[in-house]
Amino acid sequence: MRAAIIGGTGFDTLEGVHLRSELVQTPYGEVSLFRGEKEWEDIFFLPRHGTTHSIPPHRINYRANIKALHQLGVTHVLATLAVGSISAHLPPGSLVAVDQFLDFTQNRENTFFNGGKEGFAHTLMSYPYCPALRQRLIDLGTAMGLKISPKGTYVCTNGPRLETAAEIRMFSILGGDVVGMTGVPEAPLARELGLHYAALAYSINWAAGVESGKEITFIEEGLGALKKNILKLFLQTLQSSEFATCDCESARLTFHPPEEERA
Repeated sequence: MRAAIIGGTGFDTLEGVHLRSELVQTPYGEVSLFRGEKEWEDIFFLPRHGTTHSIPPHRINYRANIKALHQLGVTHVLATLAVGSISAHLPPGSLVAVDQFLDFTQNRENTFFNGGKEGFAHTLMSYPYCPALRQRLIDLGTAMGLKISPKGTYVCTNGPRLETAAEIRMFSILGGDVVGMTGVPEAPLARELGLHYAALAYSINWAAGVESGKEITFIEEGLGALKKNILKLFLQTLQSSEFATCDCESARLTFHPPEEERA
């Protein structure tokens, strides 16, 4: 089984894993990523914001990233999401195995199926994250002593600006628990190509207006240890096989071939 870790803010490498860089050419552009060596040769690491963390959320080439993993034979993906906390029960420092999302992005290339030669599909997204992969994260995290919220709705905004207090109030009313800028269209694109995808959100601040009258501040204390534990959890999860035969929606795409192939 080939698997990948997509690292967001604060995740620029896989500590303890020897990596070699690779360039992958896709129909949507070139992708720079890393392949593990020796016992990690089937693990890939893709820094979402680029190797120098210079690509803002709205400029990430999500289609190229996911297509590159697909071309490499990756079947399972774990992603980190740095977020702000909306819900009171998820203070900064919390971990959430998100199970739903609300999409408030604009003008992002968000599908591989644009019709014509690319085909057309109505992709199942009722439960956008692989349940087996999510559960394995939760189980192993608990065994490691990590407190992971088993459910949470992730709100994706366009960025790069942060949200207004009014927007956060709206997201809260709609059921949002955490807010970030990169989880969509990454998750839907992975689903379109049949990849089993799960994401672990880690909160680094209270979202705007949650702490009345206070400016947004980002936590620093304990963040380094938290990120090390996340990577350790991801590597342990991808070494296990309990989820390898999952029959979730990721494996049941509704695909319509191009017109010229239907005759």
